[in-house]
Amino acid sequence: MGVTEWVEAYERAWRTPGTDVVATLFTPDASYLQGPYHRPVVGLPAIRAMWEEERDGPDEAFEMSHEVVAVDGDTAVVRLQVRYGPPVNQEWRDLWILRFAGDGRCRWFEEWPIAPSDH
Repeated sequence: MGVTEWVEAYERAWRTPGTDVVATLFTPDASYLQGPYHRPVVGLPAIRAMWEEERDGPDEAFEMSHEVVAVDGDTAVVRLQVRYGPPVNQEWRDLWILRFAGDGRCRWFEEWPIAPSDH
């Protein structure tokens, strides 16, 4: 699975009820940082719990677009735009730093979220 396909699978997973699909995206020992100064969420059970806590549910209304900025070996950088709504009530521009295992699942996820009010 390439980087674009992985990001598209991530979005589908966010929109899918439950969290079983998380195991298709992340390795069992994956680390997930929700921001550059956050402590990593480590392991599938913890990532699943964080997903359930962070999202409003699989029917949460949002639009997401992305652009792969760079790929070097097993590491990729992706720029995303996420708008929640309609009406749009929250907007984010993110950078994701992803490190992949040999099987295509992510072993390291680092998010740098920026909201318009952060400038």
